[in-house]
Amino acid sequence: MTTRELLLAANAAKSAMAAASTEVKNAALRAMADALIARTGEILAANGEDMDAARGHISEVMLDRLALTESRIAGMAEGLRQVADLPDPVGRTLRTVERPGGLTIRRTAVPMGVIAIIYESRPNVTSDAAALALKAGSACVLRCGKEAHRSAAAIVAALKAGMEQAGLPAEALQLVEDTTRASANELMTASGLVDLLIPRGGAGLIRSCVENATVNVIETGTGICHVYVDRWADQEMALDILENAKCSRPSVCNAAEVCLVHREVAGEFLPKLKDRLEHNRFGHPVQLRLDPEAAKIIDGTPAGPADFDTEFLDYILAVRVVDSLEETITHIAAHSTHHSEAIVTGDERAAHAFLTRVDSAAVYWNASTRFTDGGEFGLGCEMGISTQKLHARGPMGLEELCSYKYIVVGEGQTR
Repeated sequence: MTTRELLLAANAAKSAMAAASTEVKNAALRAMADALIARTGEILAANGEDMDAARGHISEVMLDRLALTESRIAGMAEGLRQVADLPDPVGRTLRTVERPGGLTIRRTAVPMGVIAIIYESRPNVTSDAAALALKAGSACVLRCGKEAHRSAAAIVAALKAGMEQAGLPAEALQLVEDTTRASANELMTASGLVDLLIPRGGAGLIRSCVENATVNVIETGTGICHVYVDRWADQEMALDILENAKCSRPSVCNAAEVCLVHREVAGEFLPKLKDRLEHNRFGHPVQLRLDPEAAKIIDGTPAGPADFDTEFLDYILAVRVVDSLEETITHIAAHSTHHSEAIVTGDERAAHAFLTRVDSAAVYWNASTRFTDGGEFGLGCEMGISTQKLHARGPMGLEELCSYKYIVVGEGQTR
């Protein structure tokens, strides 16, 4: 089917999705989870073909993002079940106003309609996005990168089987067959057929969608995340946080890319940081890109002009020595993508200033930026991390995938 034909089919199914009961949607999600488990062998075989085709063309870190295992598929199924257990946002009354003339006005959550997601080589996004869109009463159109297309197709086939078993229209979940740029551009400009477009991927994809789309877009994902080690930081805590934020999974958007260290502790802390990240428990040494002041204290690669504006998605960390909390906040304002930033400090006043003044979707005090995630925030799986302010910000769960309308009830009132 062409991309337009897929969109037309999704639009034909959106009315049935909007009317689906909570019980039917939850039954479908559980059946979809069961189908993933039942078809694990088929999904792993398709993923193996994707992995074989991608080796030598993408980095080892990106191969890890592409790879599926039995445990990862089990995690995807568990994500579907968790979404089934969440409250249904559709039809929820957000606000009620009783007007003096007797009108009752209720602001009520309603489905978006057709949600399109453009994403890169992360097969798990396929099930996460489908689960959230369907529970939120919308049809879902997926367009993945070419590296993951076989995997996504096998996952979608399993999900559709679960939907049909529970009585939801399989047309409400579509996978775009064309993996060229033409299909992405078609989704971006499908006015009247796409109610919301969500890009999940690198800076280039997100910028292309924001600049070229004629449909509604939520800007997501790009994460130049900072960890600031204050002069009053517990240094062992700071090392643990930085090791986790950089090394636990460097290819994701909530991984730390920049470490800022207060000058008063830099001489003591940076050698510890170098030792910890070169011999971290994840087994991959981290390359430190050092500003001139940090380079006076430890050995490393000199930071280039773009290193503090780069989402490395790899075992690379830019390091800068700062003179004050004020300089830290100024640096973050100039270089952040407004995703996630952390301060490590025992000074409550410094923490309060950081949390108040840093303008990002998630700000942390004495915790890793890796927690910026729908599951960790209690939202089930997530559609993405919004780095804009309208209409959603931060991890996007079910509530953020709904719009609202006003339902007005009267007794013959006229104006």
